[in-house]
Amino acid sequence: MTLITVSLQAEPLISPLVNNMNFDTVKNNLEKRGFSVSVFETGKEARDYLTREITGKSIGLGGSMTIKELDLFDSLSEHNEVWWHGKGVQLKEYGAAEIMKNAMTADIYISSVNALSEQGEIINIDGRCNRISATLFGHEKVYFLVGKNKIAETFEKAFWRARNIAAPKNAQRLGMNTPCAKKGDKCYDCSSPDRICRGFLTITMPPMGLETEVVLIDEELAY
Repeated sequence: MTLITVSLQAEPLISPLVNNMNFDTVKNNLEKRGFSVSVFETGKEARDYLTREITGKSIGLGGSMTIKELDLFDSLSEHNEVWWHGKGVQLKEYGAAEIMKNAMTADIYISSVNALSEQGEIINIDGRCNRISATLFGHEKVYFLVGKNKIAETFEKAFWRARNIAAPKNAQRLGMNTPCAKKGDKCYDCSSPDRICRGFLTITMPPMGLETEVVLIDEELAY
């Protein structure tokens, strides 16, 4: 057995992002692992694709700034029943807990990622862990949306990205009282009650019996 040790704070020797990244390489590696893959030049193209593909279904959306930037809730709601705790009107009517439960049992689940390695490993971090658990079981299909800024050359660099880029920005957005939210520079591996890095999930292959599609988008989306 090979033990992989990943530093939580130390910055990689080179940028964690993929330089001159070729989507063909990422796509091929994902497909070798059993994922379905679609590639789009813009977020709008990806949104239009999902709107065409998914009709007459119940859909759960994970907490995601990518989903917000693509305006997926409104687009998908035209022909589906969509549950998302990021939508203010729905949140006020049902409450976060009820929405998350409905999202967990929906026909389709859509999430973004905190990082994706060029080798095809999907990494997500969660506080309540509703999002990471929902990507593993119970749906007809799961989609992962990935902007090009989320892709890193190796698993180690992808994990570093999730901890030191995505997590601090999300903690700031949520108004958390954590060192990373206050300084916005890196993970401090804190023990704050507001810590959002409580669950770490790496998906190396689609869970058995769960169709999983990765949607690669050649734009920088969210963080």
